Amino acid sequence: MHKSTAPISFVALLGLLISLAGCRPLPPSKPVSQWTPQEARGATVFQQKCARCHAPNSTRSGRGPGLQAITKASSVPFGSPLNDEKLRLLIRNGRGAMPARQISEGELQDLLAYLHTL
Repeated sequence: MHKSTAPISFVALLGLLISLAGCRPLPPSKPVSQWTPQEARGATVFQQKCARCHAPNSTRSGRGPGLQAITKASSVPFGSPLNDEKLRLLIRNGRGAMPARQISEGELQDLLAYLHTL
């Protein structure tokens, strides 16, 4: 039997999302009707490259953590802010069970814009 382990940062992020869901209501996602063209392109990138493992409008885990309000958390339990640069590195380089993603700079900018709508 293969035993997988998650890095502390992944577990911390997951714990943060669960605690956000339990302690107070999460901020609502931006309505699709109000998305900018960049956010809409980012939603397409998300569907192509991320949706297999991540739910955009939930904090529940599937293969990866749900991402609702991912950019609205001010910090993870260890104090690292979830800013665009940290998300950029995670997306490009991967971590733990999350593989690195081949993504152009334009796609990455669009994806980050979309993640801010969640």
